[in-house]
Amino acid sequence: MAKAKISKKLQQAIDSLVIHDVYLKSTQAECEDDFDPKSADSLEVLSVQQMHVVRKSEVIQVDGDGQLVRIYIRLGARWVSQQEEGDEPSIQALIEGEFIAEYLVTNPLEQAAIDEYALKNASYHVWPYWREFLSSQCERLRLPRVVLPTVQFSKQPDPRAD
Repeated sequence: MAKAKISKKLQQAIDSLVIHDVYLKSTQAECEDDFDPKSADSLEVLSVQQMHVVRKSEVIQVDGDGQLVRIYIRLGARWVSQQEEGDEPSIQALIEGEFIAEYLVTNPLEQAAIDEYALKNASYHVWPYWREFLSSQCERLRLPRVVLPTVQFSKQPDPRAD
């Protein structure tokens, strides 16, 4: 299997950003009023849909002359009842969270390099926190356990890679 080529901008970002922190910014978890997650009848007709969105990045000036890059990533899972083809799914339960991955900047970077890093690398740092959070929220809400793989991102080469 051929290894995907990393662009110059992405390599610059990898070399210039050091993980500093990963934390939860906001969350939402709920079951619909008429949904009983402990009822076997309710669970038989459900499927799980997932969400993963790299929402934005920002560069923050810190005391002195240092900089931080913050990357905002939204993740979610929702349990939907099966509908007739073409109908909108009926959401019975959901768990969502927005995480921030924070990086120390060791060398100046162009925004394009930060953006590529945000889209291609930052989720690897957030994913373990999301897996743990989703698992614990499923238990608290008595929803069926969702076991996420260690990593779930495609490794397709970027056609724009240098």
